[in-house]
Amino acid sequence: MQPTIGRIVHYRLSEQDQQRITAQQNRPLPDGRSPLANSSQAGAVFPAVIVRIWNNNPDAPLCNLHVLLDGELTLWVTSRAEGAEQGTWTWPPRS
Repeated sequence: MQPTIGRIVHYRLSEQDQQRITAQQNRPLPDGRSPLANSSQAGAVFPAVIVRIWNNNPDAPLCNLHVLLDGELTLWVTSRAEGAEQGTWTWPPRS
């Protein structure tokens, strides 16, 4: 299946992603309070929206994703490939 803008995929967090999430959790919001967020860890899977597709290789396009975390935080990740490892995305399973 070819990725298209607006599609929902599953994204597996990497160690670097988790470090960025932790930094966001420790940064106060404009109103001074801490963001509400449930815990996450590298390897956890979250839904993500495809926001851009890089077609350098049509057989394996890279995608920019907006990862929807469990709480008020989100994560923008760039140039991610389809795969099963941390830092990659997969299509949701069909039921």
